[in-house]
Amino acid sequence: MYPPELVKPMQLELENAGFTSLHTAQEVEKVLAQDGTTLVVVNSVCGCAAGTCRPGAVASLKFDKVPTNLVTVFAGVDSEATAKAREFMIPFPPSSPAIALFKDGALVHMLERHHIEGRPAEVIASNLAAAYDEYCN
Repeated sequence: MYPPELVKPMQLELENAGFTSLHTAQEVEKVLAQDGTTLVVVNSVCGCAAGTCRPGAVASLKFDKVPTNLVTVFAGVDSEATAKAREFMIPFPPSSPAIALFKDGALVHMLERHHIEGRPAEVIASNLAAAYDEYCN
């Protein structure tokens, strides 16, 4: 578990862009049971989360089509919520950071750490925008 004062700015980066932080398994189940599209960012304290994952996810919201719901769980902080979100991401192994797009509760697009690490935020945003074009209304 990381100290709250360490992770708060990392949570706020996504919350200030419109993401809702989920802290329990029930919150994850509730949001993924909704109709429409849901973007789930598995946040992390690592450098690639700071340098490309969070900025890429935020930049992806500037395109015409965006997901209906924007949520985040924090690996190493929201353990229960993160574990439940990862159950929905099977067959992909646990990854932090990660970004998953769901449509009507079904996983339709996934970016694992190896898709994020070493890539510019603009590449992450473009990848997500292409998925939004395909799956979001």
